[in-house]
Amino acid sequence: MTDLDLCYMPASKALALFREKKLSPVELMRAVIERAEATHEAINAFTYRHFDEAMDLARKAEAKYARGARTGALEGLPVAVKDESYIEGKPTSGGSLILKDMIAPHTSPVNERLMKAGGIVHARTATPEFSCAAYTWSRAWGISRNPWNTDRTPGGSSGGSAASLAAGTSTLATGSDIGGSIRIPASCCGVVGFKPPYGRNPGEAPFNLDFYCHEGPLARTVEDAILFQNVMAGPHPQDIASLRPKLRLPTQYEPIKGWKIAYSIDLGLFEVDEEVRRNTMAALDVFRSLGATVEEVDLGWPADTLAAGMGYLEHLFGAFISKLLTEHGDQMTTYAREFAEKGANSKATDFVHSLEVAGAMYATLGPLLEEYDVFICPTNALPAAPAGHDQSKDELSINGKPVNPSLGWVMTTPFNTLSRCPVLSVPSGRAGNSVPTGIQIVGRTYSDADVFRAGMAYETARGAWYADAAGRPALGSA
Repeated sequence: MTDLDLCYMPASKALALFREKKLSPVELMRAVIERAEATHEAINAFTYRHFDEAMDLARKAEAKYARGARTGALEGLPVAVKDESYIEGKPTSGGSLILKDMIAPHTSPVNERLMKAGGIVHARTATPEFSCAAYTWSRAWGISRNPWNTDRTPGGSSGGSAASLAAGTSTLATGSDIGGSIRIPASCCGVVGFKPPYGRNPGEAPFNLDFYCHEGPLARTVEDAILFQNVMAGPHPQDIASLRPKLRLPTQYEPIKGWKIAYSIDLGLFEVDEEVRRNTMAALDVFRSLGATVEEVDLGWPADTLAAGMGYLEHLFGAFISKLLTEHGDQMTTYAREFAEKGANSKATDFVHSLEVAGAMYATLGPLLEEYDVFICPTNALPAAPAGHDQSKDELSINGKPVNPSLGWVMTTPFNTLSRCPVLSVPSGRAGNSVPTGIQIVGRTYSDADVFRAGMAYETARGAWYADAAGRPALGSA
């Protein structure tokens, strides 16, 4: 087994080898760190790196396995954490010059859980400023790039996390999703991303009270996403919105033969790239081969669905950032400043309208999901935007037609509006420029196991995504 094979080894397999004493956490961590150092200049997935500390923790994990001590669910695994949440005593920048090198006063709930489970935070992953874009670049850290095609973005806002997984520089990674920020980069980078239903995983005030906002896992396999999700989930004493009781997902499921699956290529709202369309249809054929009935449906969603979602985000998230404009506007990126300015000018009526639209959307999706087991659509309407795309000034087109440069190329935000639906993004293929594409598997409200059952069946039938050189980006060896 080569070092590169270690870098792409699924978390579940690494844990099994740790327990069998056939692999050491030190070996895995060393390979991942060397890979990170070899690929950092090309990809720029990380902000702060804690490699020396990570090696010390890997040695402690190795000793625990060697003596047969009790180990955590993630014991010894390299876990990259989005540079947005807190780890007490460590810097957190949120991708902003305003906050760069701020030392966190406490540890965020999800980070607390992954560390308690034995996960080792070897690095923090890059985000756009304040996580308010679907790509990943900032004045603080520069441009993060897609490992499959460095001219393209890894997506955002959890772009560094997805890029790290695709490049083999972490085994698991955290993300957050307020408009698609887990699923967008999962699709762009060809990994698995899960947006849990609102309240499933704990967050921090005030955005734990924003029902568009979700903390969740990114991984290279569906089983690994389940493993990580089971660590993240459950009520937390500091999050009033976190759900009781804790949901623990199984890692083995019955076949989906006999299931009914609904799909839409464009949600009736989006211009969709032809390669995305082709790969989505091929993915649907996999579900048919598994014995599922797959049928196209018309959601009939309001024409202003995306505008209403943007209105919600501007009114809460944009307004939150707008408090920084007077004192720090000159330090902001162009896109964060524009978002903050829109937030400062938003009105309560915009917020109320977004709730009215959410009601109209669920009035069709809710009954549809009573008839079908899951709903499927593309994750992104375009494989990926350019790496340096700036929504505040750049245009973006699909099939020669201009689209909203902010969220017009991603199909994720409607399912933040419908936030109680679990959504799993899995790869559907690659485009001609090598950039991956993905599909979203949407479940009934709080029916997390359904999307994982479908995702596991699909992944098993299609085959593992990073198992060999043909399934990995050509970045050289560690």
